[in-house]
Amino acid sequence: MRAIIEAQGTQVPVEVNAKCRVPKLDIEVGQVVDFDKVLFLSEEDKPVIGQPYIEGASVKGEVTAHGRFDKITVFKFKKRTKYRKTTGHKQNYTEILVKAIKH
Repeated sequence: MRAIIEAQGTQVPVEVNAKCRVPKLDIEVGQVVDFDKVLFLSEEDKPVIGQPYIEGASVKGEVTAHGRFDKITVFKFKKRTKYRKTTGHKQNYTEILVKAIKH
C-alpha cells in the first residue's frame, strides 16, 4: 500500500515498512507519530484521491533519526553589472519508519 501525506507543508510519498524523510519535527527518537493529512492512497489497483484530504485515513510511523539534508547551493547573478553571489544552507529532517497506513 502506498500513500502521499502532507508533512509540514510538503508532500511526501510513503510505503509500509519503508523509511521516509520529512521536514524536522519536534519529536524524540523512538516515539510514534501520526499523520492524518493523507492526500492519496493506492491499494493494489484502487487509487483514492482526496479533496484535498481523505477522511478517516492516517499514516502511523516511528521516528528513527534526525539529521540534515545535503547542502543546497543558491547562486544569484545579474548580467552586465558584475554581480555574483553564492550562498547555501542545509535543511533539517526527521527520518520516519512507516508502520501502518489505515483507510
